[in-house]
Amino acid sequence: MALYWCTECIPLAMTALLPVVLFPMLGIMEASEVCVQYLKDSNMLFFGGLLVAIAVEHWNLHKRIALQVLLIVGVKPSLLMIGFMSTTAFLSMWISNTASTAMMLPIANAVLQQLCDTEARAEEREMGLRAAKDGQDNETFEMNEKKEGSITKHNSITIGVSPEAELRRLKREQKYEKLSKGMSLSVCYSASIGGTATLTGTTPNVILKGQIDELFPGNGGIINFASWFGFAFPNMVLMLALSWLWLQFLYLGFNLKKSFGCGTKKETDQEAFQVIKDEYKKLGRMTFAEACVLTIFTLLVLLWFTREPGFIPGWATVLFNKDKEFVTDGTVAILMSSLFFCIPSKFPTCRGSADDGGSANSPWHDDFSTLLNWDIVHEKMPWNILLLLGGGFALAHGSEVSGLSIWLGECLIPLQSIPPFAISILLCLLVAMFTECSSNTATTTLFLPILASMAIAIQIHPMYVMLPCTIAASLAFMLPVATPPNAIAFSYGNLKVIDMAKAGFVLNFVGVLIINLAVNTWGAAMFDLNTFPSWANITKTP
Repeated sequence: MALYWCTECIPLAMTALLPVVLFPMLGIMEASEVCVQYLKDSNMLFFGGLLVAIAVEHWNLHKRIALQVLLIVGVKPSLLMIGFMSTTAFLSMWISNTASTAMMLPIANAVLQQLCDTEARAEEREMGLRAAKDGQDNETFEMNEKKEGSITKHNSITIGVSPEAELRRLKREQKYEKLSKGMSLSVCYSASIGGTATLTGTTPNVILKGQIDELFPGNGGIINFASWFGFAFPNMVLMLALSWLWLQFLYLGFNLKKSFGCGTKKETDQEAFQVIKDEYKKLGRMTFAEACVLTIFTLLVLLWFTREPGFIPGWATVLFNKDKEFVTDGTVAILMSSLFFCIPSKFPTCRGSADDGGSANSPWHDDFSTLLNWDIVHEKMPWNILLLLGGGFALAHGSEVSGLSIWLGECLIPLQSIPPFAISILLCLLVAMFTECSSNTATTTLFLPILASMAIAIQIHPMYVMLPCTIAASLAFMLPVATPPNAIAFSYGNLKVIDMAKAGFVLNFVGVLIINLAVNTWGAAMFDLNTFPSWANITKTP
């Protein structure tokens, strides 16, 4: 399965279904036990999160949010990059990384093109005024000569492109080509970084929760939406800030004053700003459907945060989870996403009169439709990801039942002599390198069970290695084929592979260091990572 996932010789989802055939035939597990692994609580959480993302995209709410943020930050190059990165990262926390990148890049290109065109027109006017002034000087000189009665041949000014104008044009084009590359990379990188901040932001996060719950059933719900956000959001902000500084240095230069004020001409800024304003005006006023989606989305996030915040008893603990964990984040996700299929997309208004009797003609609009219908979901839902998640859980369970996990753990016992922080850094670098050549979903599915076995063998907290490696699987910054956002940016930004590799190589190392800093500081305090937990002490034999 590892070989098939890396080479993608058959679709990833079909590889994930191999345990259904092979485990029963090899006498490892019964078919009924294998099949149960494919629809666990983590799958339901991911499914509910995807339904919310589909609703947000379907009603263009993400575009409204993006344009509103850009109207706030303005169009100075550095501020523009901050605006695009923060907006893309925020959207990527809730909708797919691919969708947020595909939406933001055309907006970035349109704004940069307008900045370039406006600057070109300003330079042309400046050159024209200078030429006119030179012409007036020549005319005055010629009149003086005529008064003196001498015959001179006056060379008329030829309208054409002067060497100075050509040089300025080339400089301007080079500047905006460089800026376009930097902006394209900033959008695709921030999409990958933003997805790490929430539990449903990207698939590896959900895989970690599923694997922890599968391999360590007694973990007491150590990972939920609130605890993940508390750890990963500060980590994401730090990574985003350092990524911006690196791209700023690489593509805008280290002169912050110049790049923050590099619009110089007020008119240039106004015309580029107008492009964003026009795009926002095209959306019109917020519709009833958008308001409903925004309300449901906000309520879902609030319910996730308050279900079991950790420092106080959550609403689920008080109402439902007194003895067992009846209500999980997956329950909340399905509850709120089901509302999309109940609430109408237009405000219901009566159109019939009293003498209609309410039977022959309906008092509601004939075009009644809900916020989402199953055709839209069927078209946009990545069903293969759900199978891929299930295949990972089946593989992890099979490894545990067959005794492979225990054998792997025994093989990795010599690692006890290495300090835990060094093990974590080395493993993160390995995962970050591996994820450049295979999908982050496949990478996490393969590595996490092995890391869990290693943690048990050398008696360190499983989360100490599993958590950083999960986030490191999203650090696919170097190659266009590493992740869909990179591929989209590569097609938009006139990028070469060397551009992405040069920027991404440094960011990979920066990302690994930041993740390990987070794990050894606030992560260690939140999850008590410096001790080996009792729930991880699995001693059963095959």
